Amino acid sequence: MATAKTKSVTINDQLVSVTQRAAKLRASLDANRHPEAVEGIKELENSLSRISEVMIPFEQRFSHLQALAGIGQVVNSTLEIDEVLQIVMDTIVRLTGAERGFLMLRDEHGEMQTRLARNWEQESINKSEFAISRTIIERVIQGGEAVLTTNAREDPRFGGQESIIAFNLRSILCVPLMVKTDLIGVIYTDNRIRTGIFSEADRDLLIAFANQAAVAIENARLYSSLKRTLEEVTELKNLMDDVFASIVSGVITADVQDQITLCNRAAASILGRAPVEVVGRKLDEIVPSFANDIQQHLNSVRESEKPILGLELSHKLPERGNVEWRLNLSPLKDAGQKTQGVAIVLDDLTEQKKLEAQRKLFERMVSPAVIQQLDPNSLQLGGKRADITVLFADVRGFTSFSESQEPEQLVSILNRYLAAMAEAVLLHEGTIDKFMGDAIMAWFNAPIPQADHTLRAVKAALAIREAVENLYKELPKEAHLAFGAGIHYGDAVLGLIGTERRLEYTAISDSVNTAKRLQENSARNQIIISKVAYDRVKKEVEVKPIAPVAAKGKTQPLEVFEVLGLK
Repeated sequence: MATAKTKSVTINDQLVSVTQRAAKLRASLDANRHPEAVEGIKELENSLSRISEVMIPFEQRFSHLQALAGIGQVVNSTLEIDEVLQIVMDTIVRLTGAERGFLMLRDEHGEMQTRLARNWEQESINKSEFAISRTIIERVIQGGEAVLTTNAREDPRFGGQESIIAFNLRSILCVPLMVKTDLIGVIYTDNRIRTGIFSEADRDLLIAFANQAAVAIENARLYSSLKRTLEEVTELKNLMDDVFASIVSGVITADVQDQITLCNRAAASILGRAPVEVVGRKLDEIVPSFANDIQQHLNSVRESEKPILGLELSHKLPERGNVEWRLNLSPLKDAGQKTQGVAIVLDDLTEQKKLEAQRKLFERMVSPAVIQQLDPNSLQLGGKRADITVLFADVRGFTSFSESQEPEQLVSILNRYLAAMAEAVLLHEGTIDKFMGDAIMAWFNAPIPQADHTLRAVKAALAIREAVENLYKELPKEAHLAFGAGIHYGDAVLGLIGTERRLEYTAISDSVNTAKRLQENSARNQIIISKVAYDRVKKEVEVKPIAPVAAKGKTQPLEVFEVLGLK
């Protein structure tokens, strides 16, 4: 394509050159000696001049057609519209002889904004030089037709407009950019120096170009929109992949043939496989026992199109041993709500089940009400002094009973009595310190304060008596063992004793020893309470005085009472 700096040699240029050479030849001849030759050359000059005049519009149109074809080739060669429009605008400015060219497009708000501005030197125009006729542009926008003026200052349509006068605008050519019936922008060219620059041929050329440019712009916009949408979809897919991969629960999707189509990292970890080993294979190939157990549920979900939630299954895996899984099964549907498979949300409950079993075991030693109020983060090695009521109880006659029993039977009977004692203590929110052979040690008012802790200890001892009497109804006569209990009030140091790997929450003090001595001195099915403890509950408890107890390690006998019941 020719540019402003490399102009091609036209046919008309060649005709002018031949005419000039003929004139020189005629001037060199002697008219008197060669009158016929001189006259013939003169007629040739006239013929060439007439041909040249005829050829000018044809050659101009041919040049325009060549330019339009070249423009079309450039426009259709790429979807990078900014580069295309720059080349095209430079070509239009050159072909029409315009001083400047502007391309304007509607923005997302419907306002017309200058997208490209070029001058005859193929340079971008600074915004400070955007002195154009808004009147003519508005006329093209409103009417949707091209406007051509050879001298805007003298044109009765525009001569009185301020912009025409202020900017000294002369030759102006402005055409609309149309896509079907929608006007998407305009192309504006002008020359502020010369009049009569633009012709109707230039107008037709610019209209033809505008038609191609409008299609190119629309295609580029569609391409740009599609590119943005693709980028957004890709970004969304990457985000979904990241979310899918980071979900704590295992997620598996399988098609109607039970072939796995998706598997996140959590699911692969639960199954003990790498994700690449799972996707594309059948469920029964991954974990056969797992597939067999859920097959009927998968069929149910597909047939009913209703989810199944909270399904728990136990399995034995070669790598891990026994495992506990919870599954939620849901129909996997496409955009048309047609079921294409099943989505499986898989949670490994193995560790959770172990912790629950350990908690239940702990709850058998410590009241659940106490456990709920404990903060593991606030517990630390060492003790803290507190006032507590201590209860000791043991099974009487167990030693002689054990001589006639098999070990298995003996342990079973002992557990029945100890369980009855423990239930009585936990019922009144006491803390079981430990089991010592056939005895139980418990206290009240720690780790959670209890204003009525001594009364709770008495009620627990009475509950033990009732529980033992109920056991008599269930056990054979030879297994009717008795109990003895001692209750004392005083201070003690309570806390975690041991190491970080093995802890024991216990109480240490002389008060604990005293309660133990009272239990050792109690008679069959008797509950003994010290005076200091009785003084705290005497309004609620019915007792009778008994002989003082000479407790081991005490210089003076202890004043004690037998608990008969509650008032």
